[in-house]
Order: sequence, then C-alpha cells, then structure tokens
Amino acid sequence: MLSIQNLAAKYGPSQALFDVDFEVGAGQVVGLIGRNGMGRTTLIKCLFGLLRPVGGSIQLDGGSIVGLPPYRVGRMGLSLVPEGRQIFPTLTVEENLVATATAGAKGKQWTLAKVYDLFPRLQERRKNLGTQLSGGEQQMLAIGRALMTNPRLLVLDEATEGLAPVVRAEIWKVLARLKQDGLAMIVVDKNTKALLRLADYNFILEKGVTAWRGTSAQLAAQPEIINRYVAV
Repeated sequence: MLSIQNLAAKYGPSQALFDVDFEVGAGQVVGLIGRNGMGRTTLIKCLFGLLRPVGGSIQLDGGSIVGLPPYRVGRMGLSLVPEGRQIFPTLTVEENLVATATAGAKGKQWTLAKVYDLFPRLQERRKNLGTQLSGGEQQMLAIGRALMTNPRLLVLDEATEGLAPVVRAEIWKVLARLKQDGLAMIVVDKNTKALLRLADYNFILEKGVTAWRGTSAQLAAQPEIINRYVAV
C-alpha cells in the first residue's frame, strides 16, 4: 500500500531525515519507533504533505504522492490522529465528528453510530464542546474524527501520551479492534510493550535514518535493540 524509500527532509538548512525506508501493507499495523527528535514526526509531515521532502520517494498504491497538498492526501484515504489531539475546541463532540465526515466504501463506511459504538463516552458527551472534555475524551474524539474520514490508512502520533492508565488501556483495545477489522495503521507510541502486542512490523528511526526493521516477534526477542534505540 505505502512505500517510502530513501526519504530526505530538511527544516531550512537543518536536515532531519537522511535515508528513511518505510513500508505498510494493506491491513497491516506498523510501529514507528524511536526517541524524541529522531525523525518520526518529520516522516509523518512528509507523508501528509505538510513538509516537502528534498529527496527520496513516497508512493501510495504505486503512485507518487510527493508534493500533493494535505487535502489531496486525505482524499486518497490517509488520516492522521495528531500529537496533542487538536480537536476543534468551540465545536461540540458531534460537530467535530460530522465536520470531517467523508463517504467510504459501501458497507464499510464509518458513521456517527459506529463511532459511538466504539466510544460510548462520546455519545454521552455528544453535545459538549471540545473544551469541556477530559484529555482522554479528547483523544477518543480525535480518533473518532479521523475514522469519520473513512481512511484506508490511519496514522496515530502518540495517541496514548499523557493519559490515565485506564484510558490508555481502552485506546489500545480500540486499536486492536480496528486491526481486526482490517484497517491499516501506523502507530507512534513510547509504550513499546503495548505497541509490540499490536503491530505486525516495526521500523526504528535513529537520527533521521532507518536503523532497524523487523517483526514484533523479532524485536521482542532482541531487548538490546530496544535498549539501544528506545530506552532513555
């Protein structure tokens, strides 16, 4: 589905990505792992057209998406749950969800009813403004809003960061359910143990380079790799 090869990117004169390879197959969950500042968010920005690469390729279904504006990328079936949630604070829960709604494939379309089934708390709070939600509720809303675009590939950037343990557990259960439904995902998260239980495959970034790639079983069997590239 998605193939990124030899990707390079800069912020002005400062180069953030040098030689990144990354792939996601249809229905596959891929973990994007690394310490802060290693290039994970930069890779996501390049993928969504928020930062133009200076080298390499990004292909979706065999066609290049480099240089496309974010709205075009979204129309091609990619959706982002951004770090920090970034919900619309002055809209209600339901207005947040409806604002991004896009028609999906017949029989697979995400609707308000399906999102509320996934997150019953959102239905209870559907008339509340974004500013009236807890951090966990805002994160549920951010995921629901992304699903309402009916994505083929869902990207989650630190979706469990800063949440209470019970809410984090609920988010991981929801992601497992989405995986069972066949939704392809890229998941960025510091909780490596939980990520390895969910992901099929993982890429580790180190100083803007793909430093390691392999299955979750392979990574779990090599704790020295986690200690080298992830542990603080």
